[in-house]
Amino acid sequence: MRMLLRAVIPTETANAAVRKGTLESTLKKILADLKPEAAYFVATDSGERCAVVIFDMKDSSELPRVAEPWFLAFNAQVTVRPTMTPEDLAAAAPGFKRAIKEFGK
Repeated sequence: MRMLLRAVIPTETANAAVRKGTLESTLKKILADLKPEAAYFVATDSGERCAVVIFDMKDSSELPRVAEPWFLAFNAQVTVRPTMTPEDLAAAAPGFKRAIKEFGK
């Protein structure tokens, strides 16, 4: 299943990694394991560094493998959510129709 991971890295933790010269290499190592479809780095509304990563997760038991590196390396706040492409959304039409039939009163 295509997933969206958002890892917010506390400023002090990120600054320490930048000063030590380990931020880039640690991110590369984490991403190499995830084999993402896409990865972006942004600032949050509160100014913290944030990674936004789209990747494939076959089973929920993979969640520790996905999240723990961010927790341990960066003390990050991590969220993981399923996502859909436009094609996925089109394929979901039967689910919408069933929900309308059952609950759309």
